[in-house]
Amino acid sequence: MERAEPGHPDCPAGHSRHPEPAGPGSAQPRESERERSAWPGPRRPMRGDMRLRDLSLRQDPDLRQELASLARGCDFVLPSRFKKRLKAFQQVQVPTKKEEPLPPATSQNIPTFYFPRGRPKDTVNIDAVITKIERTFAQFPHERATMEDMGRVAKACGCPLYWKGPLFCCAGGERTGAVSVHKFVAMWRKVLQSCHDDAAKFVHLLMSPGANYLVQEDFVPFLQDVVNTHPGLAFLKEASEFHSRYITTVTQRIFYSVNRSWSGRITCAELRRSTFLQNVALLEEEADINQLTEYFSYEHFYVIYCKFWELDTDHDLLIDSQDLARHNDHAISSRMIERIFSGAVTRGRKVQKEGKISYADFVWFLISEEDKKTPTSIEYWFRCMDLDGDGALSMFELEYFYEEQCRRLDSMAIEALPFEDCLCQMLDLVKPQSEGKITLRDLKRCKLANVFFDTFFNIEKYLDHEQKEQVSLLRESDSEGPELSDWEKYAAEEYDILVAEEAAGEPWEDGYEAEPSPVDQKLGSLRSPLAQRPFFEAPSTLGTVDLYEYACEDDLPPS
Repeated sequence: MERAEPGHPDCPAGHSRHPEPAGPGSAQPRESERERSAWPGPRRPMRGDMRLRDLSLRQDPDLRQELASLARGCDFVLPSRFKKRLKAFQQVQVPTKKEEPLPPATSQNIPTFYFPRGRPKDTVNIDAVITKIERTFAQFPHERATMEDMGRVAKACGCPLYWKGPLFCCAGGERTGAVSVHKFVAMWRKVLQSCHDDAAKFVHLLMSPGANYLVQEDFVPFLQDVVNTHPGLAFLKEASEFHSRYITTVTQRIFYSVNRSWSGRITCAELRRSTFLQNVALLEEEADINQLTEYFSYEHFYVIYCKFWELDTDHDLLIDSQDLARHNDHAISSRMIERIFSGAVTRGRKVQKEGKISYADFVWFLISEEDKKTPTSIEYWFRCMDLDGDGALSMFELEYFYEEQCRRLDSMAIEALPFEDCLCQMLDLVKPQSEGKITLRDLKRCKLANVFFDTFFNIEKYLDHEQKEQVSLLRESDSEGPELSDWEKYAAEEYDILVAEEAAGEPWEDGYEAEPSPVDQKLGSLRSPLAQRPFFEAPSTLGTVDLYEYACEDDLPPS
């Protein structure tokens, strides 16, 4: 007889798995035994057996230890002897009830924190404002307001005086010449219901239909009204050929200071962070427009335009790289001039196609050149020096610009510092966070960013800085109080020089009824050639060229 397989679940100990064939004298097996012996494979365990095995699995100390490790998240490999037991254990597990997911949090629990059009104010009584406007319109013939009447309407709306132009145009008065009370009330009620602060209201009044931002052309009607009605610009009223030049200058200065994203589109958020609306309100209070040096100063326009006129020899309001190189007696290196005309900071297609920049681009250049401490000017020159556009100035890029400085110093018989020594000085000056490169953030944190830039591409100012000690430079940058900016100092000095030159060029003689003012003399000398140009030549938009993007981080404190 064959030895029985030990441990087989269907065979008792001492018996073989397969019964021996029946001999001639053996008894015939019963029917149940024949059926059981004919079934292939092991016998299927009954429910009672499963419960017993489940109990044995749970009581097995080795398996319990391994399962406890698995519950704790430990990785393990079961021994081969436990695989069959674990399979049987998994088969008898009662499926656990699935936990229902928690309902999502309702938006009612989170208060509104984003107000793109300003935070709504419960104190505004719209009906009272409308009633006041209707009483104002009742004083006009047929309850229709002309442009001359819009100052009183602006006051009734609770707006600064020089919002009258945008109010008039937004209500459709530019097309009809007058605004009816019903049309104006419907327009202003919509503004009050959807716009909840001055920035949102101003953008709504000036923007084109379907937009939520301002482009350069949107400021033209507003600034034209300022030119026509501000007492500080009364002398300019008759010289209509200069209106477009002044409007272009002010528009560029607005975008230079307000449009911090360089997108060519001023949003409500950018307008809120700027001081532009405060300056618009000051137009009503300040009769001398030259006191508003941030945007509207005529003296600043006079300086910028005269500087451009000197370079624009053919007077076509476009200058090429050779013209720009003559600025300040060739103080700026030729490599930097090439970068300015490369499209890194200029707008429009004329730069790429014809190699020329417009008067609007020159405004940005001159302000950036004369004041390299402002966030926009730092970004301007950083874009020019970043040759590969990776957002950082490498040592190779610094050496590229410094090479020309060394050659120019040699031509002047001045010994230049080796690049390694100059680089050590600049790294000590800027103190970059990352070794081997200087980022835009590093330069914005540096109080002497102007010294850094002048070292690499402005030979005249570089020599001026070398004559001063660094301590005196820091003392100048740390001075407290309402000190004039570098741009304001430059504009004031240049304006005095221009006025003195005009006075010296045409001395006062007996026989004149009155000595003409320097402004009148300049206007008289420039009026004839400029009269041939169109009345208004809108500057190209800032967003026409897809410039490579820098992370224009918010201005660092206290900016």
